[in-house]
Amino acid sequence: MTTTPLRKDAARNWDRIVAVARTLVDEGTPLQLNDVARRAGLGVGTVYRHFATPEALLEAVATPCLEALAAHGERALADADPWRALETFLTRTVEAQVTDASLAPVTAAATDTVPRTTELKNAVWEAGAVLLDRARRSGAVRPDLASADLVPLMCGIAYAVQVRGRAPADRIETAHRYLATLLEGLRAAPPTR
Repeated sequence: MTTTPLRKDAARNWDRIVAVARTLVDEGTPLQLNDVARRAGLGVGTVYRHFATPEALLEAVATPCLEALAAHGERALADADPWRALETFLTRTVEAQVTDASLAPVTAAATDTVPRTTELKNAVWEAGAVLLDRARRSGAVRPDLASADLVPLMCGIAYAVQVRGRAPADRIETAHRYLATLLEGLRAAPPTR
């Protein structure tokens, strides 16, 4: 997707708006464009010129995380070991879920404001489905696990970590522990030790 480059001042404003939005999302504060403008020290019209809706702004905040997950999915698809590829992809996914507060609402949205968001979400979900299918065909994963099961299982882990209410530094460790338990349940046969 090609876009016209922003003027330097417009690019600085865009960056400032997204940085303020990132802070608000991380704090758990709902995005309101007027509030973002005030906190960014910009006019409301400037914010609305860049982002017509709070959803569009939230998608901009989530884009770097989605891009990283899509890129990791591509790397995982290149891994010759189906189990390791699936495991590392799911590990990166759950890490993103518990560290980036913008990811859950953007991935759960029924519709996207920005076409790039749809592309990235599809790339991540398709990578997960292909990785699971490869692992299942290799005999590493239970045959009854469907690709549609992955998203709810991963969301369940992320939700359990959030409910546990640990400090952000402990969330990844807790997520890894929960994911390890899930992965053991996904295996077709117990791992050899």
